[in-house]
Amino acid sequence: MIRIENVVKRFPGGQEALSGLNLSVDKGEMVFVTGHSGAGKSTLLRLIALIERPTSGQVIVDGQNTGRVSRRRIPAYRRQIGMVFQDHKLLYDRPVFDNVALPLIISGAQHRDAARKVRAALDQVGLLKKEKQKPETLSSGEQQRVGIARAIVSKPKLLIADEPTGNLDPDLSLEVMRIFRRFNEVGVTLLIASHDIALIDQLGCRRIALENGTVQVEEEEDVVAEYAERLEHKGQQESWR
Repeated sequence: MIRIENVVKRFPGGQEALSGLNLSVDKGEMVFVTGHSGAGKSTLLRLIALIERPTSGQVIVDGQNTGRVSRRRIPAYRRQIGMVFQDHKLLYDRPVFDNVALPLIISGAQHRDAARKVRAALDQVGLLKKEKQKPETLSSGEQQRVGIARAIVSKPKLLIADEPTGNLDPDLSLEVMRIFRRFNEVGVTLLIASHDIALIDQLGCRRIALENGTVQVEEEEDVVAEYAERLEHKGQQESWR
C-alpha cells in the first residue's frame, strides 16, 4: 500500500527531516511509526498526504507515484486517504454531523447517501446520539472520535494518524486505538505516528522507529492479551464496510 524509496526531505535553510528513508507498509497492515520529536514522523505522513513533496526519492501509495500527481489532482488523490490529527481540526461552529459530512460534501455526494454514511461512521465511533451537538460540548476523547469518524466516512483504503492520542489519558488512548484496530480488521491499512510505546505494545502491531530521518529499528508483531479483544465489535465492523 505504501512504499517509500530513498526519500530525502530538506526544508529551506538546509534542515533535513528525512535522510534516504526506505520503508513499506502492506495492504491491510496496521503499523506504528515511533521516534523522538524531530525524528521525521510527521514529515513522513505529510508526504503521504501530499501536504509536502519530497526533495528526492519516491513516495508510492496504492501503486501511484505521488510525484506524478499534479496540483489539481491532489484533492482526488486525498479522497482515498483518511487523516486524523492530534488537534482534531474540527469546525466548532458546526454540529458533529456537519463536521463528519464535510469530506462527502466536498466530493459532491448526494444528501441522502451522505447522511447514511455519516451516521454509519458516527455509529462506529459510538457518537451516533451526539450528531446534533457542537464539538465544544464534547470531551477531548469524543472530539477525537469525531475526527476519526470524519476520516473514515468515505471508507478510505488508507488511514494515517499523527499522534492521535497525544492529548488523551491512557484509558481514552486505548479506546481510540481499539477503534483503529476495528477498522484494520475490515481491511483498512493504517499508519500511525505515536510516541506512546507503552500503548503501542498493547496492540500487537509492527513498529518502525525513526531516528534522524531514517529507519532505526523495525520490530515485528508481538501479539499480547489486548490484541485478542479485536473481534469484540465484529458485527458493527461488517455493517460499516
